[in-house]
Amino acid sequence: MSAKFIERLIGFFLLLLASFAQAQNVETNYPTKPIRIIIPQSSGSATDTLIRLIAPKLTEQLGQALILENKLGAGGIIGADYVAKSAPDGYTLLIGATSWITIAPHVYSKLSYDAQKDLAPISIFAVGQNVLAVAATSPFMNVKDLVASIKANPNSLNMASAGIGSTSHLAGEMLTSMGNVSAVHIPYKGAGPSVMSLLSGESQWVFTPMQGPIALIRSGRLRALAVGGNVRSAILPEVPTVKEAGIEGYEMKNWYGLLAPAGTPKAIIDKLNAAIVKVISSPEIKEQFYAQGSEPASNSPQEFSQFIREETERMSKLVKKAGIKIE
Repeated sequence: MSAKFIERLIGFFLLLLASFAQAQNVETNYPTKPIRIIIPQSSGSATDTLIRLIAPKLTEQLGQALILENKLGAGGIIGADYVAKSAPDGYTLLIGATSWITIAPHVYSKLSYDAQKDLAPISIFAVGQNVLAVAATSPFMNVKDLVASIKANPNSLNMASAGIGSTSHLAGEMLTSMGNVSAVHIPYKGAGPSVMSLLSGESQWVFTPMQGPIALIRSGRLRALAVGGNVRSAILPEVPTVKEAGIEGYEMKNWYGLLAPAGTPKAIIDKLNAAIVKVISSPEIKEQFYAQGSEPASNSPQEFSQFIREETERMSKLVKKAGIKIE
């Protein structure tokens, strides 16, 4: 073995060690510049509102500004795809939710990303109930009234949703399927328009994330008939669950979390997770979330990953049963 070869070999290992040390230093000092957070829904949506509530405190924890960017389209999948294809350096993150993480893989025939392979879970930061709502002037006082009317007059009542393949679409389809009835589905471009359609009379009922109609419910303009979780909501404790209303096995909740591109260093994921857990435990944030119809929550990256796997499998069965498909 020549001296020149040994010299080159030593140089290679020194370079390797230097690169490793530099990478370790980058992870230790993270973040050193502003962080972009992609919101795949419009301004004013539940996803947008919740992250904007915690952004200032996350900035305090991380010591860097958060740039919140709404990147809309295709029910959230455009924003999710953008982050999935971004550099795994912790400076481009995604707000994930039920629709584009666990429902989209089963609704869209061709999806340009695999949520379980291309994204790294950091933590959930909120969960929210879906609420079955009607206009305050509606004759329906409970779920049994609504289901009985749909059964007696098939396809006579319009069911609003935030769009084909959305959480509200699936929540409504689940109710009609499990109630053995059928309704006319009216998909809108977002939760806001779907809720407002109740007030105009264009639609007669909607099953939608609570954040959208909560103010109208509290003001008496809408009536809440049931919530979609397996337990009552702490925000509307007087409103029964669909299960209590007589439809066994019904459960459809929403979740909101933070994800990074797959391959993001564990040290960065852990630092972001710790920041979220700290912020979510704040009494101020809890109060603000409750006011928006959401409940604060957090978990570890491993727990979040397991949750996504389980929910993706559960959504697969529900979507197949409902027969929802987008080419």
